[in-house]
Amino acid sequence: MELVLKIVLVIASLGLIAVVLLQPGKSSGLSGAISGGAEHLFGKQKARGLELFLSRLTIGLAVAFFVLSLVVAYFVKQA
Repeated sequence: MELVLKIVLVIASLGLIAVVLLQPGKSSGLSGAISGGAEHLFGKQKARGLELFLSRLTIGLAVAFFVLSLVVAYFVKQA
């Protein structure tokens, strides 16, 4: 059981890394914040399509990673 959970944890972590790297940048750095590009940070434009899907997938994978990490730590402590 512990081995299966560790494998699922590795898959979730690799998926989380991939999804985060696939997301486009939300701002153009410091120069964008100074010149008024910071409006995008506060939700003036809503995400649609692929960006919304990647955002929700990131949240789901992050929750799964966190929960799996706690479960695996609990099983390792029991052994």
